[in-house]
Amino acid sequence: MRAFELLRSDGQRLICTPGAHPEYFSATIGGLGLTGLVTWVEIALRRIDGPWMNTETIRFRDLDGFFRLSAESEKDHEYSVAWIDCLARGKSTGRGLFTQANHAPALARRDTPRSGALGMPFTPPVSLVNRASLRAFNTLYWHRQWRERREAIEHLQTFFYPLDGIAHWNRMYGPRGFLQYQCVVPPPVAAETTAELLHRIAASGTGSFLAVLKQFGSRPSLGMLSFPRPGTTLALDFPVDRGGRVFRLLDGLDDVVSGAGGSVYPAKDARMSGPHFRTYFPSWEKFLPFIDPAFSSSFWRRVMKP
Repeated sequence: MRAFELLRSDGQRLICTPGAHPEYFSATIGGLGLTGLVTWVEIALRRIDGPWMNTETIRFRDLDGFFRLSAESEKDHEYSVAWIDCLARGKSTGRGLFTQANHAPALARRDTPRSGALGMPFTPPVSLVNRASLRAFNTLYWHRQWRERREAIEHLQTFFYPLDGIAHWNRMYGPRGFLQYQCVVPPPVAAETTAELLHRIAASGTGSFLAVLKQFGSRPSLGMLSFPRPGTTLALDFPVDRGGRVFRLLDGLDDVVSGAGGSVYPAKDARMSGPHFRTYFPSWEKFLPFIDPAFSSSFWRRVMKP
């Protein structure tokens, strides 16, 4: 992002850049929509030859394999992401499929994948995401690639937005829906902290079909309350149960992340506590003077409670 206009409730119109009103620039990026109304933005784009990606998918058998592949991939690939089996335990903890990719050079025209070609036609009375279905899916998905490495050319829509191929995929979580949880932990403790998170998730018997593990880059974030930072990020969905078991699990995961010096993503949150938020984002006090007095949110009111 290069610049934006911020309209404040007192009528001020601030053109914010890294050099003009830099404090408002930093506060607004990742600022949870609390600093005013952004009326326009100027962003920098990069040119690519087309919508196709050269991808390579590699099986790894444990968490150490993920970190090894991530380090190797960083040298030659612009993108990398891993699906992991969130229920695997013991020596198989963290096993999964690692995909690395670069934009492909100009190629002959191919068919663009159709969004929502498959779909959930209705919302079932109970969640279809449970211990039995997760274990069966994860086992099948892990074994779907029998070769160690598979190269392919994929459309960027399929690579970046894999769930868009299933219309109304959220319905599989049933009428109570789901909570998405994404955290990041710093590099020095990433391996052991990620292992602890996965142990807890596997022991709970819940999780999601699409559990994602990847590395953030080393570029520092521009925002006071930005979530991205150097480290390892884990993201997955949890079906909401009647007994509150998933909320207790996520509170426990918060404790692990907080103890490691990491953070949970506010934009995907519906339940983190105020003390945890203030631990994750120590710049919150520095952010306070930039809040527009006419702006508020249920999230901000919740995390400002003692």
